[in-house]
Amino acid sequence: MTAPGTAVPDAEEAAIPTGVAATARGGWWAFLGSGANAVFGFVLVVLTTRSVGLHEAGAVFTGVAVFTILSNACKLGADTGLVRFVSRDLAMGGGREVEALVRTAVVPGALAGTTAAALLFSASPLSASLLPQMAPADAQTLIRLFALFLPVATVSMLLLGATRGYGTVLPFVGVEQIGKPLLRVLLAVPVAVLAPGVLTLAAAWLVPSLAGAVGAWLALRRCRAAHTGTPRQPGGALPWREFWSFAAPRAMSSVLDIGAIWVGVILLSALATTEEAGLYTAIGRVITAGTLLQLAIRLAVAPEISRLLALGETDQARGLHRISTRWIVLFSWPLFVMLACFPATVLSVFGAGFGEGAGALLVLCAASVVNISVGNAQTVLLMAGKSSWHLAVTGAAFAVQLATGLFAVPRWGVVGAAVSWGVAIIVENLASAWLVRHRLGFTTIDGGYLAAAGVGLCLVTALALPVRLLAGDTARGLAAGIALTVCVLSITLWRYKKTLGVNDLVCLLRRRTSQPRHSRLPAEPGTP
Repeated sequence: MTAPGTAVPDAEEAAIPTGVAATARGGWWAFLGSGANAVFGFVLVVLTTRSVGLHEAGAVFTGVAVFTILSNACKLGADTGLVRFVSRDLAMGGGREVEALVRTAVVPGALAGTTAAALLFSASPLSASLLPQMAPADAQTLIRLFALFLPVATVSMLLLGATRGYGTVLPFVGVEQIGKPLLRVLLAVPVAVLAPGVLTLAAAWLVPSLAGAVGAWLALRRCRAAHTGTPRQPGGALPWREFWSFAAPRAMSSVLDIGAIWVGVILLSALATTEEAGLYTAIGRVITAGTLLQLAIRLAVAPEISRLLALGETDQARGLHRISTRWIVLFSWPLFVMLACFPATVLSVFGAGFGEGAGALLVLCAASVVNISVGNAQTVLLMAGKSSWHLAVTGAAFAVQLATGLFAVPRWGVVGAAVSWGVAIIVENLASAWLVRHRLGFTTIDGGYLAAAGVGLCLVTALALPVRLLAGDTARGLAAGIALTVCVLSITLWRYKKTLGVNDLVCLLRRRTSQPRHSRLPAEPGTP
């Protein structure tokens, strides 16, 4: 007999489409992980800048930029390929091709990572070009240190891509968003106190990659054990040609995606100063923190859209995109409004002198509003198999960013780098939204979206702007703005919770520790 009070929540949840339920639960955990990642990232940047200063911190961040771009390049787009093809195989074939898919992705990725590491290890002129203000020998040693960890980081991200294909974000959250960032901070604290330096801080950032690779491998083993499907028939046709036809364009676009984030650091280091490179890195951390929810929803929504499209449930996939975009707009725009109103105060947490980046932060906040407005349109392109379209969009945006950066960085420094990235963000997102709307039929704007936009942008701006004008860009003004916004926003969300889609979200998150009742994927033991 059902206990009193339980029937209504079950009925409410049953009325919500499976993809929406899975996205809400996965997005919840990914949001928590993204929050933890942002906090640890802030702490690490603060530790680095305060222990060695902006000049040497900029050298560390330049190495991180090169490492991040190369590790993403060496994935060859196969991590996104695994998300798409593993989820499709589980939905249509019971998971019989997963093992072969993982081998198809990991072996070329490992070879690419090893080759890139060898080339980076021996490229002395590159080290001097990237770090012209360091002694050549020191610059070469730093770049070689990053090269040593490149293959293992590449393989780790590929394995985590396979786990996401199983419909769970927990391994990715545990390894990439919590485990590695936490280990970096734990290692950086004694280093910053006892032996601060460029090489020691770089080592503290790199060493957790080893633990991350082990964690990713164990997580994939657990996923495979929990989803035992029909064994693959000998001689069965693995869609390797289809896999790499999808992954190859994604390989190039993923480099452009991550390059868009870090190319500003490299341009500032090479064309301006390492101090400005360190300042720009801090600004990038703030912008990344503002997109936490968008990233969380992206991690959860990708395998769901892929599964729904594979099963021919296109209308459900479109509805999932609409509701997830509404959530992103509703909860992310207020963050950027607050950042735009109090930029110098927010940046002051990194130390003296960082307030000079207020103009650059304001530019990127404006661009990020456009990014948030289209939701995860780029994810829809990829999960629909249109990786070549995505490559065309990211390629055009990166070309605009690089051309603008080469012109603006020598003239305006960190503001020029922000302008170049902001223009690229706008170009990429508007182009993706157009393709998703006019080529795939995925719409985002409806009554709920307009209501979310009115609350998330217009209402919050009307509250925060007067506080900014009265109190100035100060800590007191920021605190007052946050308090007022939270109070009024909470009341508004409660009053219009059904129109804004908050009602469904609360219902699902209230029961987030249970597996979706109607899910087509078997439950993973221990997965919330």
